[in-house]
Amino acid sequence: MKFSKKILNIKPSATMSISDMAKAMKAEGKPVLSFGAGEPDFGSPDAANEAAIEAIKRGESHYTPTAGIAELRAEVCSYYKKRFDLDYAPNQVIVAPGAKPVLYEAMQALVDDGDEVILFAPAWVSYVEQIHMAGGREKVVDTISTNFLPTKGNLLAAIGEKTVGIVVNSPSNPTGAIYPAEILKMIADVAREKDLWIIFDEVYERLAYAPAKHVNILNAAPEAKERVILINGASKTYAMTGWRIGYAIGPKEIISKTNALQTHLTSNACSIAQWAALGALKNANGDAEKMRAEFEKRRRVIVDMLRDMPYVKVKEPEGAFYVFADIRGCPIPDDMKFCAELLDKKYVAAVPGSAFFAPGFLRLSYACSMENIKAGMTRMREFMESLKK
Repeated sequence: MKFSKKILNIKPSATMSISDMAKAMKAEGKPVLSFGAGEPDFGSPDAANEAAIEAIKRGESHYTPTAGIAELRAEVCSYYKKRFDLDYAPNQVIVAPGAKPVLYEAMQALVDDGDEVILFAPAWVSYVEQIHMAGGREKVVDTISTNFLPTKGNLLAAIGEKTVGIVVNSPSNPTGAIYPAEILKMIADVAREKDLWIIFDEVYERLAYAPAKHVNILNAAPEAKERVILINGASKTYAMTGWRIGYAIGPKEIISKTNALQTHLTSNACSIAQWAALGALKNANGDAEKMRAEFEKRRRVIVDMLRDMPYVKVKEPEGAFYVFADIRGCPIPDDMKFCAELLDKKYVAAVPGSAFFAPGFLRLSYACSMENIKAGMTRMREFMESLKK
């Protein structure tokens, strides 16, 4: 059987691979503690569950408009008005079965063969493959030496004749960095000067820890509105990963183009899940804050325990629920080998930084119980101590 070059060139998600491996080992009875997947360990909020049940009772089990039910799109607009004072109409919103599909659709709508898209590394694994699937290629701006934030000089140096866009992810997966207003304005100004579009992925926007504060790029640079596509969803904010609801907000023309693609790709997102997301957006913001507060406690514990280990350096994450640990000074600086040995010897699963263009680092998710964090970090400390012998 012949496979296409496109499918053969796709690399599986490292984060999902680690998660699947940990689950398989657990199924074998091994005491694995996984810090791999970016999935809150909370249940979906009652408001979402109740809205879904009511939708089932009403018989909301048929196709919806491809772009999503009118009520959900209107509520997304209302949320963005209340939270960021941004004005959008429902025809500037498209709902998809998760943020990944809507990111894919945006890439397909904006990237031609040979086009280049700027990524700020460390960068989330799926951006790269989605750019490749659209026929483009990534142009990586390394931010490891600049506190996980890009500089204007590095950004300008990466832009060439074939550059068409920039992907900005704040709060960041994997680093937890939050881009301040001045950095976002700089990026927007460069995009306007060079006539580039911006995908602003803010799916972790409700997970920010004081004194840091999440900033929407259009609050920093409102004049860039016609070239910015905002990406968000219910998964991280409301612990609704399995419901698969993401959405994009942007200029009417680009949303119309992504909607045309979605008609052939997925049709609509699950009807019941859309009603559940509507219930969450309306009535579960208190749940979102409780979850954020718990993540903040876990962040403090995991960072303190990592800083107490030999060979590990950690910058405190400002948002999301990941710690990006620097292990370049340890006796096993190869992060792929390090993660393999940590899993094999201590049954602790972490994601190697190489998956994010950051060799010598590893990503640890603290979207798991405090008990698991303490037990897992104790095991990892034992592993690090053993390397001194």
